[in-house]
Amino acid sequence: MSPSPPWLPAVRNNAEWCDAVCRAHGRPGRFEDGLWLNPAPVPAFYPNAVTLTADRTEATLHALSRLELPGRWGVKDSFATLDLAAHGFDLLFEAWWIHLAATAPVPSPASSTAWRKVRTPEELEAWEAAWSGLPPGARPAPGARVFPPSLLQEEGVVFLAAGEGTRPQAGGIASFAAKAVGLSNTFRVEGAPAALDAELLAHVRAHFPGQPVVGYEHGEALDAWRALGFESGGPLRVWLRREG
Repeated sequence: MSPSPPWLPAVRNNAEWCDAVCRAHGRPGRFEDGLWLNPAPVPAFYPNAVTLTADRTEATLHALSRLELPGRWGVKDSFATLDLAAHGFDLLFEAWWIHLAATAPVPSPASSTAWRKVRTPEELEAWEAAWSGLPPGARPAPGARVFPPSLLQEEGVVFLAAGEGTRPQAGGIASFAAKAVGLSNTFRVEGAPAALDAELLAHVRAHFPGQPVVGYEHGEALDAWRALGFESGGPLRVWLRREG
C-alpha cells in the first residue's frame, strides 16, 4: 500500500475548521461517509459541504441534492474530481493544498514587530476588521461577523496578530486538527511588509512545535507561501450553487 500524500491531513483539518466556525455560530455541521455537510446557512466565505474522499462521486452528488438551501451556497471539492457544472453550480476558483513538514526549517523573525495571541472579544473584533480590509477605526457590523468570540475558547485554535495598538498590521489563524496545523485567513494590511508572512509562520511554529503546517492557496499567495518552504499538494475546487 502506497503511503498517503503528506498534504492529505489538510483536507480533514480544513473540514474540522469549517465545523468549528459553524459551531461558534450555533449551526454545527456533521461528518458522514466521506463528507462534511451543513444543511443550515453558514457564515460568509464558508461552504456547506466539503468532500473528504475522492472516490464517492455518486454518493456525494446524492448528498448535495438533499441540501435544500437558498442562495449561492458553496461546495469545497477537496480533490477536484467533481464536475458540478451540470448540477447547477458555477466554479468559483481552483487552488492547491499546501504543506510544510514538521521538520522543515522556518525563517526566523526578521524584524522587531510585536506579535501576540488574540485573547479578548475586543481584540478579535479589531483583528476581523483588519482581515476584512475595513478602514482604520471601522468595525464589522454585528450581523456580518465571521469569527464569534467563542472561537477564542476553541481548543487548538490561535488567532495571531502583528503590531502594537488595536489594529493589527497582519495576522492569521492556526487551528490544530487531524494531526496538523491549518494556517488560514492570513492577511497583511496595505503597506505592511511582505516579511510579516515569514514572521507569522515562525510564530505558528512556536505555538505548535513539531507539527506539520497545512492549508490551501492560489495565485500570488501560493507563490509566496511556496517561497517560504511550503510544498504544493493536490488541487481543489470551490463551487457555488447558481440561483434560480
